Amino acid sequence: MTNQELIHCFETDTLPFDFHHVDHVHLAFAYLSRYPVLRALEKFSDALRRFAAARGKTRLYHETVTHAYFVLIRERMARCPGATWEEFASLNPDLLTWKDGILTRYYQESTLKSDLARSVFVFPDRLP
Repeated sequence: MTNQELIHCFETDTLPFDFHHVDHVHLAFAYLSRYPVLRALEKFSDALRRFAAARGKTRLYHETVTHAYFVLIRERMARCPGATWEEFASLNPDLLTWKDGILTRYYQESTLKSDLARSVFVFPDRLP
């Protein structure tokens, strides 16, 4: 599936598969490959909110997790310009792990579980 196809399927809620953490990372990569960074973040966040709302699970959307991963993905993309999704994924396996993933290096667990972090972006509170 191309980046554009992935974005289209996600935005129209026609994905032919369940949507897991790796798919979130892939979708962020797709938006960042297509749009300038701030527009990509806006579109990505809006699409995630709609996706969660369509399932009656608005609490699934987490602003800090979304923004933190997005910025990490953007930085990693800058380190391997022109990489395909497959190349990017193979070069960045730490971004593809959800449980005890990369954000545990930057955030305390209590911070990520907070209502504040869920509703607005909170800066990291743990030094790597």
